[in-house]
Amino acid sequence: MSANSLLRHLPKTDTLLDDPHIARWRGRLTRKNLTDVVREAIEHVRRQIIEEAITDEAEIYQQVCDAVDGISKRLIVPSLRRAINATGVIRHTGLGRAVLAKEAWGAIAEIAEHGAVLEIDRVTGQRSHRGDHVDELLRCLTDAEASAVVNNNAAAVLLMLDTVAHGREVIVSRGQLIEIGGQFRIPAVVAKSGAVMVEVGTTNKTHREDYEQAINDRTAAILAVHPSNYRIEGFTHEVDADELSEVAHEHGIELIYDLGGGVLVDLERFGLPHEPVVRDAIEDGAGLVSFSGDKLLGGPQSGIIVGRADLVAKLHSNPLMRALRCDRLTFAALEATLLLYLKDEVEFQIPALYRLTEPIESVRRRAEALAELLGDHEPPPTVEDSTAQVGSGALPTETLPSASVVLRVPDASASQAARRMRLCEPPVFGSVRDDAVWLDMRTVTDSELPLVARACGWAFNDPLGDGILGMADEPASGQSSGQGTV
Repeated sequence: MSANSLLRHLPKTDTLLDDPHIARWRGRLTRKNLTDVVREAIEHVRRQIIEEAITDEAEIYQQVCDAVDGISKRLIVPSLRRAINATGVIRHTGLGRAVLAKEAWGAIAEIAEHGAVLEIDRVTGQRSHRGDHVDELLRCLTDAEASAVVNNNAAAVLLMLDTVAHGREVIVSRGQLIEIGGQFRIPAVVAKSGAVMVEVGTTNKTHREDYEQAINDRTAAILAVHPSNYRIEGFTHEVDADELSEVAHEHGIELIYDLGGGVLVDLERFGLPHEPVVRDAIEDGAGLVSFSGDKLLGGPQSGIIVGRADLVAKLHSNPLMRALRCDRLTFAALEATLLLYLKDEVEFQIPALYRLTEPIESVRRRAEALAELLGDHEPPPTVEDSTAQVGSGALPTETLPSASVVLRVPDASASQAARRMRLCEPPVFGSVRDDAVWLDMRTVTDSELPLVARACGWAFNDPLGDGILGMADEPASGQSSGQGTV
């Protein structure tokens, strides 16, 4: 039968809406939404007929019904969901970066469920500032005079430059003109702020006199950018922050310091490479210092600015501040995270720090425990030495010793097995190397091991392998039927 003849057999929208099979979705979709789904399903089958993927008249009605089911499930099942990170990248941008401490997600749940004293003084009943909830903590932890919090560090840099240097010049070393990510580059941020960027030095070497020679009556600030997401090695030189501060103070301009990742404790005490501590940047004399809340700090996505009280006051009065501010959930999580930094042994309190500092013996024991859970897998899983990474533009050249469970796939594709693991609920993300699936245990918790084992059993042993384990199945009589394989 020709395509034109088959197209005449496509069912009408009203006919499908009255079909009991499709009417089951009305408990979870409004009539308008279900109508849109039915029309999309009809169009999908129409294209299949034109492309000759469907050639039998008897298949058409069922194909449309199946398409309605598939589109409806795609709509009602959240795409933003829990995932298990077995990649070995501790702060994986695609998987949400830092895992929050239980105190942080507990604070989010409490504030989300109820009202909150976000911008009101409990004593006077008058309007207050939402940043007050973390200001004293940040001042205590950094020795700064004041603070401001926005939605990420790129926003923090934009706000600082717009406030301090709009319409004036800001000096930047050529060796620090980085791309933060997603083609978001320092020169573009400077331009968007309204400042005029003046480049000094070379890619690998910039000296004090380079800055001094560039200063004139139009200069507002020096911008120092810590290379948190790259390294230039070999014949290099950059001017230290304390020396840049001297230059800035001598010429009556400001030093703005973008730390990128930013840490509140000395990482060297954990055997990790040196990263500038925020308190040290303040002590060196920077007027404003910015850093991320969701990288090395281990809190929610945010951009934190600390510095001199007069400059921070100007930030708060900038109209951009309202556009870039954080909501109550972010402040709840950030406050809970910062409170943990007041305690001893903070590395055991903050999951992001613990994953950096956990002894390799502990990681290997977890790998061995997973291998034991997967004892029926053929060929048997092996525990191999591997290397983990920090990720998310922090400690870019640093790797950490780790241990991975390696699952080989006889007569099959490791990439296909890894795909099927990603389609489980919750999805498990590993890596593929040497025609095997590698599951790095530095980024997996003990409590996640049974879920990883379950996903492995389905991905490697299920004979179908095209569905999604644990996704919400189609409803019965307008209600969810619970969990099943789609």
